[in-house]
Amino acid sequence: MWLAYVTGFRDNGRMGKSGKDKANGDRTIALNRRARHDYHLEQRYEAGMALQGWELKAIRAGRANIGESYAMVRDGELFLHSAQITPLIQASSHVLTDAHRARKLLLHRREIDTLIGRVQRDGYTLVPTAMYWKGNKVKLELALAKGKQAHDKRQTSRDRDWTRDRQRAMRSHNRNS
Repeated sequence: MWLAYVTGFRDNGRMGKSGKDKANGDRTIALNRRARHDYHLEQRYEAGMALQGWELKAIRAGRANIGESYAMVRDGELFLHSAQITPLIQASSHVLTDAHRARKLLLHRREIDTLIGRVQRDGYTLVPTAMYWKGNKVKLELALAKGKQAHDKRQTSRDRDWTRDRQRAMRSHNRNS
């Protein structure tokens, strides 16, 4: 035990969702992979989240999901809706837990004003793309997005397939040379 203190290799017992230690760089809590498929993502912002204690404990246990979530403007502030943070069984009985409650997003006033203007005037949508740790704080990556139509999704799929086939052909050509 003494050697662990001297060399600094003491493990604090907290592991990420994928099993990697946080010191090794896996800081991602949850991803919204459908966002790239359903939207044209343009600009990204980093927002803090106002969380309760039980939510933070549940996030550390890997119980967060932002797949169906979205951000909305209400009274000049941004809120995250439909993000699911499933409470732990050990949550206190005197705390009322709501897994789908609206959570306030924390940004600078200038950023909030910019986002409100783009959403209301230009018809953009605020889509959360990732939730991650930054230090000991939970951050949310928000993207200004425009919805894709069906033909846009098909074109994206064609482009992705063409890129994959081109890379495959290049690898086989280089192997044969």
